[in-house]
Amino acid sequence: MVDTGAIRTVIGVIGNVISFCLFMSPVPTFISIWKSKSVQNFKPDPYIATILNCGMWSIYGMPFVTEDNTLVVTINGFGFFLEIFYALIFFVYSTWSKRRKIILIFLGELVFLAVVIFLIMTFLHSAKQRKVIVGPICIVFNILMYFAPLTVMRQVIRTKSVKYMPFLLSFANFANGVIWTTYALLKWDPFIVIPNGIGTVSGLVQLILYAMYYRTTKWDEEIDSV
Repeated sequence: MVDTGAIRTVIGVIGNVISFCLFMSPVPTFISIWKSKSVQNFKPDPYIATILNCGMWSIYGMPFVTEDNTLVVTINGFGFFLEIFYALIFFVYSTWSKRRKIILIFLGELVFLAVVIFLIMTFLHSAKQRKVIVGPICIVFNILMYFAPLTVMRQVIRTKSVKYMPFLLSFANFANGVIWTTYALLKWDPFIVIPNGIGTVSGLVQLILYAMYYRTTKWDEEIDSV
């Protein structure tokens, strides 16, 4: 008889590996930013959105909210600090107007996470109650993370160029959505299935756009981001 628990653990480990690759996929982008000492036309939106998403999923995976979700905590805890590092690089090489935006959003995210933890630990006294509150919040922010590249996708369609939509990030988003959807289906968890199912579609759309506009991309030209 198939042990779904063991299979789920294996899928979760694979999910951690793919999520690790997702978090590391922007490295070439940030090397380019570091070398040019400019963020160019790259956008910080996906990285800022992912900070809050990882923070919420780290809370969701804690034993005081859900059971048997250690693999959710480990990868999202890693992602939380890595995305902060990415945002810091954006901050260093951005103009002041963009720096101010990054600071305000980041501080707002930290305050939000602190408030959520305070409220659920103070007013909710069982893991089941906390899950019902934290789960829907996680769905919202996970969807925001997957759709943060919408601004980039719009730019791709307008300019017919994929220069500022990194392929590795798009592919990793797609694979990440697929594996975590599978993980949640093995032990039904709608709070993981819903956002990652949507993430699968979002990643697929990005890959389709990449295939459509790769040939028309002029890699040596600067593109107006307006």
